[in-house]
Amino acid sequence: MAQRPQDSPQLDALLQAVSRKLGVPADTLKAELKAGKFDAALSGMKPKEAAAFQQLLNNPGRLQQMMNSQQAKALYEKLKQ
Repeated sequence: MAQRPQDSPQLDALLQAVSRKLGVPADTLKAELKAGKFDAALSGMKPKEAAAFQQLLNNPGRLQQMMNSQQAKALYEKLKQ
């Protein structure tokens, strides 16, 4: 069975990076994502970025594809150092 994106160590690393960029605690972001709420994440983004983020989150297949991309894997490797 495939690992769900919200249980991924890659997603945790990305949450940490997003947390630093937005100035929102990673735990808050993760809790909101699990609850299907994105208020904290969206509030710190430009409107165009927020719309793109919302669109990605509404497409689990695309989200998984993104998480499996070389860029996401490279970012994960960089963040875990």
